[in-house]
Amino acid sequence: MSAGPATELRHAALACLAECDPHAKAEAVQVLAQRWNESKLTLDTDVAIDEPPGIPGRPEVPELVDPMAVGRRSMGSVEGRAALIHALAHIEFNAINLALDAVWRFPAMPHEFYSDWLSVAAEEALHFSLLARHLHTLGYRYGSFKAHNSLWDMAHKTRTPVGQSNSPTSGRVKFLHP
Repeated sequence: MSAGPATELRHAALACLAECDPHAKAEAVQVLAQRWNESKLTLDTDVAIDEPPGIPGRPEVPELVDPMAVGRRSMGSVEGRAALIHALAHIEFNAINLALDAVWRFPAMPHEFYSDWLSVAAEEALHFSLLARHLHTLGYRYGSFKAHNSLWDMAHKTRTPVGQSNSPTSGRVKFLHP
């Protein structure tokens, strides 16, 4: 029998992943990791959790565009430096989502798998928060610049359970060249 969503790690990670506000998500992940480290959560590795719609939760901004449409900015201006910090913050935001996705998505993994991915999510949440705070000191905020979704798109394409494949190249690495 599975514990309730608020007390079971994988369900709680999914709830964090569904959060749309990036700052609330980062804070919720920090709280989740603390609760896990204090042994206040259970772990049910037997249940396969159905993916709800709207995963991952995303804010309305930044506008997600094709990677080639993000554009280049000069580091010789505050705006250019802010754009770089924004890009790094966006990478960290995606890393939070990817780590949380690993925690909830895959059943029947060793305890350490979940614990390690939660630690990654917490570290990425810290990085995102620090970068977002610095962005604010430059007069910008997360969402002020366009971003792309390539990292999550690739994770979504490869979301099958560990050891399985949805690709005709099952078990083989395929290199793509432009």
